[in-house]
Amino acid sequence: VRESVNLPLLMKDIFVSPVQLDAAAKMSANAVLLIVALFDRYECELGLKQMIEQAHNRGLEVLLETHTPDEFVRAIETDADLVGINNRNLATLTVDLNVTKNILAQSLSNGNGKVVVSESGINTATDVQVLRGCGARAFLVGSSVMSAGNVETKVRELVAACNSR
Repeated sequence: VRESVNLPLLMKDIFVSPVQLDAAAKMSANAVLLIVALFDRYECELGLKQMIEQAHNRGLEVLLETHTPDEFVRAIETDADLVGINNRNLATLTVDLNVTKNILAQSLSNGNGKVVVSESGINTATDVQVLRGCGARAFLVGSSVMSAGNVETKVRELVAACNSR
């Protein structure tokens, strides 16, 4: 992908080891996605703070994914570059855009100056506009683009919604 585009690239994986950070850096990724819940369950080789430090030492930015208000509050206090709110419950795989809305409504800091990324379940320009109204400033979109009849049109629709006021 790096040979095809000169845009920032996110390596989205289940990161549990610094070896994976090495791979991301070697593949010229700009950022990696770390999931708070994995660190809370001690499923990673390092603690969250150390993994963020290791990513930064490799020149990688960190998108730190959360799914609950508690995870979000703790994430905005880290050195992560961006904080994500996953609308998909990884235990049940159900998607609910109200997850982003509710977490941002409950948070007094609304991101503590970090870019808040709403992740999963974003299908329409209206979804983007509603989530922007709640405080999300970026969006991780996959399925709606991949299933679109015309990928370029879908991407343009979502980008236009990001840029509208």
